[in-house]
Amino acid sequence: MATYKPQTDHEKRKQISIRGIAPVENVVEFKKAFNRHLHYTIVKDRNVATPRDYYLSLAHTVRDYLVGRWIRTQQHYYEKDPKRVYYLSLEFYMGRTLSNTMVNLGIQSACDEALYQIGLDIEELEEIEEDAGLGNGGLGRLAACFLDSMATLGLAAYGYGIRYDYGIFAQKIEDGWQVEEPDEWLRYGNPWEKSRPEYVLPVNFYGRTEDTGSGVKWVDTQVVFAMPFDSPIPGYGNNTVNTMRLWSAKAPNSFNLHFFNNGEYINAVCDRNQAENISRVLYPNDNFFSGKELRLKQEYFLVAATLQDILRRFKSSKFGSRDPVRRSFESFPDKVAIQLNDTHPSMAIPELLRIFVDVEGLPWDKAWGITVKTFAYTNHTVLPEALERWPVSMLEKILPRHLQIIYLINHNFLQEVAKKYPGDAGRMRRMSIVEEDGEKRINMAYLSIVGSHAVNGVAALHSEIIKSETFREFYEMYPERFQNKTNGITPRRWLLLCNPGLSDIIAEKIGEEWVTDLYQLQNLKKFADDENFLRNIIKVKQENKMKLAEYIQENYNIKVNTSSIFDIHVKRIHEYKRQLLNCFHIITLYNRLKRDPNQAFVPRTIMVGGKAAPGYHMAKLIIKLINSVAKVINNDPIIGDRLKVVYLENYRVSLAEKIIPAADLSEQISTAGTEASGTGNMKFMLNGALTIGTLDGANVEMREEMGDENIFIFGMKVDEVEELKRSGYNPRHYYETNPDLRLVLDQLYTGFFSPDKPGLFRDLYNSVMGPDRFCLLKDYEDYIKCQDSVSEVFKDPLQWAKMCVLNIASSGKFSSDRTISEYARDIWGVEPNDIKLPPPHEGLDSMDSKPPQKK
Repeated sequence: MATYKPQTDHEKRKQISIRGIAPVENVVEFKKAFNRHLHYTIVKDRNVATPRDYYLSLAHTVRDYLVGRWIRTQQHYYEKDPKRVYYLSLEFYMGRTLSNTMVNLGIQSACDEALYQIGLDIEELEEIEEDAGLGNGGLGRLAACFLDSMATLGLAAYGYGIRYDYGIFAQKIEDGWQVEEPDEWLRYGNPWEKSRPEYVLPVNFYGRTEDTGSGVKWVDTQVVFAMPFDSPIPGYGNNTVNTMRLWSAKAPNSFNLHFFNNGEYINAVCDRNQAENISRVLYPNDNFFSGKELRLKQEYFLVAATLQDILRRFKSSKFGSRDPVRRSFESFPDKVAIQLNDTHPSMAIPELLRIFVDVEGLPWDKAWGITVKTFAYTNHTVLPEALERWPVSMLEKILPRHLQIIYLINHNFLQEVAKKYPGDAGRMRRMSIVEEDGEKRINMAYLSIVGSHAVNGVAALHSEIIKSETFREFYEMYPERFQNKTNGITPRRWLLLCNPGLSDIIAEKIGEEWVTDLYQLQNLKKFADDENFLRNIIKVKQENKMKLAEYIQENYNIKVNTSSIFDIHVKRIHEYKRQLLNCFHIITLYNRLKRDPNQAFVPRTIMVGGKAAPGYHMAKLIIKLINSVAKVINNDPIIGDRLKVVYLENYRVSLAEKIIPAADLSEQISTAGTEASGTGNMKFMLNGALTIGTLDGANVEMREEMGDENIFIFGMKVDEVEELKRSGYNPRHYYETNPDLRLVLDQLYTGFFSPDKPGLFRDLYNSVMGPDRFCLLKDYEDYIKCQDSVSEVFKDPLQWAKMCVLNIASSGKFSSDRTISEYARDIWGVEPNDIKLPPPHEGLDSMDSKPPQKK
């Protein structure tokens, strides 16, 4: 196997066309700023710079380029008073900031050249940065891509979330098992954020309601303070820098001196800990609803602080006035759009009503009309276990006034239902926001639909499912509210940043406009039969594979064959995503090779990565199985390097940036009708990996864009899954009629891969042999045949490369710029624009005032 030499050759990196050559004056200026920051970073009694000192100096230098643009942008919004968009999400999976900022500001060449002249490697410094892992997976990463696109499209937009002290847990694999460790991402501080103590806001919990002469009041509450931390979000090449504001919980009384003086040291700090636990840790279950009190507190904490901030800005931000000038709320929906990223922030609906009615004194009907026009709701899942339903008893205890408001919303809504469908008591019961079956609960998805003017799914198939199944009766009630907004990814991070080699050869052929208009990639189709171009694609892919192979060798001590198919399945571990089906394919390949070691075999390196929710037994057992199978295969001399299995530990954004450019095959194999959209599938497609998948989520639209012949589709469609369940799914039938499948399941049952504990994987055996709602055994045979087709096509490198080019060229639809443009026009009522703000050293008079252009 060829050895990969890391790209330390600076002269080669200087030729990257899409980043340009750094002007000498910029390099000199950057070196001066870097050395100045380094002088203040080094601890004086040490007097020697560590790699982290160099990283912090670089981060602060880059931040200097941001700050002036950040201030200029906010001043521009303040003076022009545009409609503002507020994106509320309990998760923002931002990853690393440094390299993304340099790319978007267009200063990467200057930074690289300056550091090279100083004797430092920019890539080594970039690796020091901790991932900001404030999200579980797709939902949080989507929010991060959306912020990037909103800034690039010139929208006056703000992201609001929680600044968790600990992000998604760090995953360790010990003896094949997942072990969770705390993610101390703030251990060394965060050079990209700015605390804003002047905007600290109170958030109330508990207490009781009291009828007064001036209406209902929420009294005797416990107060927690919300401290904002702002992070800049730079747009690409337009000098726009938007803001992500994350709230941190702070106790009102940090130390109880009375307790301390009486010797009760623990109680002296106990209240503070209780309050600050709200922002202590991210819940690691984004596809399981668990009705924990702390989770409810987090959700309300986010929306209560955010809405106070939104109202403050609305009242004072009008043509530069610093005093509250808006005392009427008539124009509120014209100046404010609030997007709820799933139901996690849906308590914002009763909270805004409470503020309007209890605090501002608006009549209920007027307050309700404004609220509905302001909010929009994005649904991210159809899995029943993921839908939020809060117990009434818990709401009554923690948010008593909000429970009253929800009851009133439900009362008015059910009257509306009764008027439209008279005499249909069953429909009223099914559509009630307050569920009466068993423990009384509040259905937060229903509340979000009733309280919003727009409801969208995140892929065409998903949007149809929520209209025809999940929320069918609500769609019949409000058909005008339901829309589709297929997800997207930012091409800046997921091609320009993570795959510079591919970015280069694309730019050489079609220019650089694709960075902000991904539809330009369709111009690559005319090069799909250009052999020189195809060989360049193959060369770039091979370099990326060699780089990943070196990472695997260093971190897992596994030597992989870079001529093999890099078959990659990275995402959260969940039964519906069917990593177990992939594992069955791995075992099938192993059994074939053991049966006939001399057979013609296309080598594969199969990589699986992802985290399981800590309390999810089956998902953690799947991880153990994959690692147990890997241990057997990787140490079998008969197999050699023809088949290798690697479990990629602690999958995260920065690791994805290494994996995705190297992938040959992308596994998107969820049961049809279970994956809302997926965005990993889009990242692989954009980077020239071919997809094997079911017709689920955005795979459907990907196939439409690229054509049947450029994607490997297998398995049941949504209607076939439903028909199979109606007619009766019998997994034993497939076990008995397919010898390969039977052998795999027998090995699972008898403990072939766990000889020390023969019964270890019987829960997995029982899950697929029982009433498996994900129908794994039904799709097995078709999946294996489809994988065999993959191997056949891979034998022809030029044909494979042509398919890769056509995948890349068909990726235009899946830009988050397109998604956000659709949200802006169809939901928020704002128009994206091409306006480029002048840099800080120029006056506002120099602003390029091109008219808005459709993207």
